[in-house]
Amino acid sequence: MSANHQLEPLHGYKLVLGTLALALGSFMNVLDMSIANVALPTIAGDFAVSPTQGTWVITSYAVSEAIFLPLTGFLSKRIGEVRQFLFATMLFTLASMLCGISPSFQFLIVARILQGVVGASMIPLSQALLMKSFPPNKRGMALGIWATTTVVAPVLGPLIGGWLTDNLVWRWAFYINLPFGILSAYLVYWLMGAPKPEPSKEKIDIVGIALLVAAVSSMQIALDKGSELDWLSSPFITFLAIVSSISWISFVLWELGERHPIVDLRLFKLINFRMSAICLGLGSFAFYIYIVIGPLWLQTQLGYTAFNAGKVMAITGVLALFCGPLFGANIHRVDARIIASVGFSAMAIGCWMAANFTTGVDEKTLMLARVIMGVGIAGFFMPMSAISMSQLKGHQIASGSGISNFLRNVGASVGTAVSTTLWQDNAIRHHANLTEHVQLANPAYSEFSQKALQLGFTEMQKNAYMDYLVNSQAYMLSTNQLMLLAAVILVLLMPLIWFAKPPFASGKGAH
Repeated sequence: MSANHQLEPLHGYKLVLGTLALALGSFMNVLDMSIANVALPTIAGDFAVSPTQGTWVITSYAVSEAIFLPLTGFLSKRIGEVRQFLFATMLFTLASMLCGISPSFQFLIVARILQGVVGASMIPLSQALLMKSFPPNKRGMALGIWATTTVVAPVLGPLIGGWLTDNLVWRWAFYINLPFGILSAYLVYWLMGAPKPEPSKEKIDIVGIALLVAAVSSMQIALDKGSELDWLSSPFITFLAIVSSISWISFVLWELGERHPIVDLRLFKLINFRMSAICLGLGSFAFYIYIVIGPLWLQTQLGYTAFNAGKVMAITGVLALFCGPLFGANIHRVDARIIASVGFSAMAIGCWMAANFTTGVDEKTLMLARVIMGVGIAGFFMPMSAISMSQLKGHQIASGSGISNFLRNVGASVGTAVSTTLWQDNAIRHHANLTEHVQLANPAYSEFSQKALQLGFTEMQKNAYMDYLVNSQAYMLSTNQLMLLAAVILVLLMPLIWFAKPPFASGKGAH
């Protein structure tokens, strides 16, 4: 009998403990994507490397995880879903400890690569196992809880990382994983055992693995380093872009013709999986514009500390924590497409509010937009996951979850890279346009100049203060435009949701 059929739904307190264990696994994995970001300057300083080199702490993790996410289905068929989750969680915890004790920068990078490699399958497998832990009529609740952990973690990451770095030492950003990883692995083993998978005689798709590694690694490094190296003006980025494009095309063609593909691209033939994949990828792109540019603008232009900026952003998670399980518990009563439409609408409203901020915005207004965004992300990830899983059966669940999470990660990576580049470029353009109006012929500037001289400003002080004001407005305009772009993307995605076909919460796919 396959491991897929040996797993029975949990009940009572065991269901509560199982949910906690699996949610912890995905939470700490997603948390590690963002928790180290705010500690980068400190890490670079401790190891006497440049800030540019320091970014490899993020890049090494992102690249290795991105490569192994789509392989989840293949690995779980050979190792077994529960066993694979246990191995991944224990090794991820070990890698976290190695990151914390790193004696050198090179050692830290190797440990981060190990974290990404072994931890990649934790997120999709936590989703697949959560669905199998719950009775069929409560699997919507399982998806709600899972989705909440994956959307709250990137919001809380900078807040927790900032506090640990400021009050303890950056190494605690990694040590924090140890108790949670041990607890998660122990509970899963106690509740589910370690059932063996059904023997498989499938040959390993070596060509597919090689093409996937080439495609994902070159794409991810290009995205992470593109802004720093000025994109296609850099021969290195151009080379990576060419390698990635050729590798992706070759990978898709190879996998579609392979009898036992390493990644089951045939899942895209299913309308629900296809629509949810598009919405998750592009929706994550828009979401990461919001959560990357928001704190960046707060810290560089409004003078917020990393911790205070994290605190403002963390309010996003308050309603997400409440609404995720609420939406999930009612997904069998309410059409998932309606919940998703509400989620996309709330996210778009949150982005639209942010697109109308001024440099004088107060903290309450900042937080209100983020509270609304919290409702949106709960109503976005959970129903889209339900729609994605609704037509999948057996091992397709792990494969589909791996592909969906990979596309979500790609959307996040592209959103981060594109938004930070556009933010800087647009601010420079706005600065140049605004500076053209700084002349005595302009009544507003003439009045400012007279008042500045009356207050005792020297000519140099007056010009410096005017440049500060122009720069502040330039970045404000750039931020507003990006938030509006995110809102427009979310609104345009809404019609796609309705191409999906019910039922979405029957639970059949999890058997």
